Amino acid sequence: MRGRWRPGGGRPLAGRATTRSGRRTGGLRPRPGQGWDALTASERKVARLIAAGHTNRLAAAALLVSPHTVNTHLASIFRKLSVHSRVRLARIVLAEGDPGTATAD
Repeated sequence: MRGRWRPGGGRPLAGRATTRSGRRTGGLRPRPGQGWDALTASERKVARLIAAGHTNRLAAAALLVSPHTVNTHLASIFRKLSVHSRVRLARIVLAEGDPGTATAD
């Protein structure tokens, strides 16, 4: 079956979840808006490192991203988990008992 040409690839987009800009969303199920399950994989990695006592700079170095990126992830994490401190974030991470709590994965 031949579909119309589409920017970014020649195949039709049937069955793919995309945003309005055409970017793939990575899955067909929507992520919850609040709570631990609302965090992306990158946000979880940042949360684990911060809970383990890393500064933004140390977490950035461990993840090979900029400190600004870590700060952006932290803002999103705080919003999604409704927390206002790193201490509260650490308590939530420890309570989750998530594998890799103190590692960068």
